[in-house]
Amino acid sequence: MTTVTAPAAGRTSAPARTGSGALAGTGILVRFGLRRDRVRIPVWVVALTLGTMSSVTEFKTLYSTAAERATAVSSMDSPAALAMTGPRHYLDDYNIGSMMGHQLLGFMGVLVGLMSVLIITRHTRNEEETGRAELVRSTVVGHHAQLASALILAAVANLALAALLTLSILSAGIDGITTGGALLYGLTNAAIGLVFAGVAAITTQITAHTRGASGMALAAIGVAYVLRASGDVGNDALSWLSPIGWAQRTYVFVDNRWWPLLLCLALAALTAATGFVLSTRRDVGAGLRSARLGRRTASDALTRPFGFALRLHRATLLGFGAGLFVMGGMYGSILGEAADMLKDIDPVQEALAKIGGASVAESFASMVMVVIAVVAAVYVVMAALRPRAEESAGRAEPLLATGLSRDHWVGSHVAVALAGGTALLLVAGLGFGVSGAASVGDGGLVLELIGAALAYAPALWVTVGVAVALFGWYPRAGAAAWIVPVYAFLVGYLGSILQFPDWMNNLSPFGHVPQLPAAEMSWTPLLVLTAVAAGLIWLGLAGFRRRDLETK
Repeated sequence: MTTVTAPAAGRTSAPARTGSGALAGTGILVRFGLRRDRVRIPVWVVALTLGTMSSVTEFKTLYSTAAERATAVSSMDSPAALAMTGPRHYLDDYNIGSMMGHQLLGFMGVLVGLMSVLIITRHTRNEEETGRAELVRSTVVGHHAQLASALILAAVANLALAALLTLSILSAGIDGITTGGALLYGLTNAAIGLVFAGVAAITTQITAHTRGASGMALAAIGVAYVLRASGDVGNDALSWLSPIGWAQRTYVFVDNRWWPLLLCLALAALTAATGFVLSTRRDVGAGLRSARLGRRTASDALTRPFGFALRLHRATLLGFGAGLFVMGGMYGSILGEAADMLKDIDPVQEALAKIGGASVAESFASMVMVVIAVVAAVYVVMAALRPRAEESAGRAEPLLATGLSRDHWVGSHVAVALAGGTALLLVAGLGFGVSGAASVGDGGLVLELIGAALAYAPALWVTVGVAVALFGWYPRAGAAAWIVPVYAFLVGYLGSILQFPDWMNNLSPFGHVPQLPAAEMSWTPLLVLTAVAAGLIWLGLAGFRRRDLETK
């Protein structure tokens, strides 16, 4: 006999779910994302703005007169210089504003694209990889809410950057800078960021891994930059295949074209929509690309800590290696023209004279080497902080539950950072040397520039030591290690031109490296830096042995 009972008094049936559409919960996820990135996004926006304004200050110092700007036009009107900057049309009216569009938009496009890619992968693929997305989707959250919220976060970051850039440029008090031009410059940067946010929305659907998704999106940024550079040197049609090329063809502060932004917005909308469509064709946590079947047994290298750590760092190391080789080659290609490019720029001439050297090419190579070393330092900070990411994700705990000691585990990542950073300097020096030797016509320059690059290895090792020490004792403060490469660039490169006091450069490990090939070799500072690096690494390992492991 079946009996139907009435619900108890005072109780009601569970209410039906509301907002069950594909975008349900997007607003909540946006607020949560803003809470999580309350530091990351402002740091990105402020750093990019400060970088732009420091370059503007440099332009005002270097090109304060019409004669100096005319000299800049003649020095920039070469294939190598145009490949590094932008299209020739900017040179028709080369004022401080057009210099910003010509020399900064291409590099800013890469950095803004990087910011957008990292925001998208952090709030989509990384959430799935750590298992948090599945928990969130088990609540009243629509299928597309996570990707939509990530895209909104990227849009907020880019629009905030556009607003801050516009206000900062207008407040600089530069003659000829109009409100419309400043607004166009800011929105152009934002438009590039939105395009690569859409690209990342696609790559996060293809692979099941955060690093893979980021790597594919960063490769797209690299291709866009190369297409832009190739088009500006020769075939202009190639530049129209690149969103960075579209952005530069706004000709901000020259013609102030707005319509190329429509191309960027259309591509951003198309790529974002494609990402939404592709997300419906896979399971949560999976990618559209099937994982490649591995071997039945691991190789001998993967059974050892160093081999396993190298496998984890391999993709990032290869990407930085390719980028630094190209970067070195681009700088080397203008080495033979350095004397003519810089002969009438007094602040640069003073900085080069302070460096010394038998020729302007040697002095210029010494100055550029600081930039190459700083880019390599970006990699070593990422590599040295990888144990922190493994610990936070809960992957370190099962490894350390085996016979693997803490020292061997952290030491394997440190060894990859030390060796990888040195290898990057070698690759960058090789690209710089080969291209520079061809430009100058001196084959002996290859070994000189390789040696000049490798001289910065102890400074990189100190950078690793700082990151390891922070990770060992204060893991939540590990991000402070980024101060080392940022400060090194500000005082080592910009400071030499803007004539910062010497004591500021002495606070950076990079400031104690002999500036080869212009200066003479001195082993004492390199040995001291090596000893400091060893001490910091030992200190970090000691701290890691004494603290508790973050568990999940």
